[in-house]
Amino acid sequence: MKALVKLRPEKGIWMQEIPVPEIGVNDVLIKIIKTSICGTDLHIYKWDDWAQKTIKTPMTIGHEYVGEIVDMGSGVKNLKTGDRVTGEGHIACGHCRNCRRGKLHVCENTLGVGVNRDGAFAEYLSLPAENVVKLDPRIPDEIASIMDPFGNATHTALSFPLIGEDVLITGAGLIGSMATAICRFAGARYVVVSDLSDYRLEIARKMGATLTVNPSKGESIRQAVEKLGMR
Repeated sequence: MKALVKLRPEKGIWMQEIPVPEIGVNDVLIKIIKTSICGTDLHIYKWDDWAQKTIKTPMTIGHEYVGEIVDMGSGVKNLKTGDRVTGEGHIACGHCRNCRRGKLHVCENTLGVGVNRDGAFAEYLSLPAENVVKLDPRIPDEIASIMDPFGNATHTALSFPLIGEDVLITGAGLIGSMATAICRFAGARYVVVSDLSDYRLEIARKMGATLTVNPSKGESIRQAVEKLGMR
C-alpha cells in the first residue's frame, strides 16, 4: 500500500510502498477514506526538537482520519466490516497502575498513532478495537476526519456552564476557533477571542466570535469588557 512515511531523521516526508498492516485478535483493519493534517504532523515534517526526541524512523505518520472497517480479529465484538469509523489516537497498555485504576488517559506506556506506531497517512490502518469509534452516518467525512481536535474543543468548552455566560478564549488556533463555535452553539452570550495573529482572529470571527482582541496592537480584554458591558 502507499503511505506517507518519515523515512529519515531530517526535514521532509516520503511517499513509500509498504506492507498492509497485520491485525491481532482484538484489532480491526481500517481502509482510510479521508485524513486531516495536525500540528503534530507538521512538527514531524519539519523535524524540530520535539520530533527529533520523539520519533523513531521510519514511521508512517497521521492520526486524524475517517475510514471503513475491512477486516477484524476473531475477538472483536460490536463492530463489523463496513462500519464507518474513526479512532482514539492514544493506545493504552491496559496493565500499568493507571490503566488498572481506569485512568487510561494517563497510561504510563501510551503509544500515539502516527507518533510511536504507524499511523493513518496510508491506505490502511491497524487499530485495537477498543480505540475504534463508530460514526453516525449524518457526520460528513470532512468533519469525521477532525474528530480528534474537535473532541478536545468540545470537551473543554462543555466543561463549563455556558448558557447566558460570557466567555474568553485565549488563542485562536484550530481548537480555539472550534471552541468559539461550540460556545456560541451552546448558548454563550458573548465570546471574546484573543490572539496575536489577525489572520487567526478573522477565522475566529467567522466561527462566531462576538469580539476579537489583538494585544500586539494595544487592544485589551478590559476594553472588550467595557465595550460589550460584560461582567
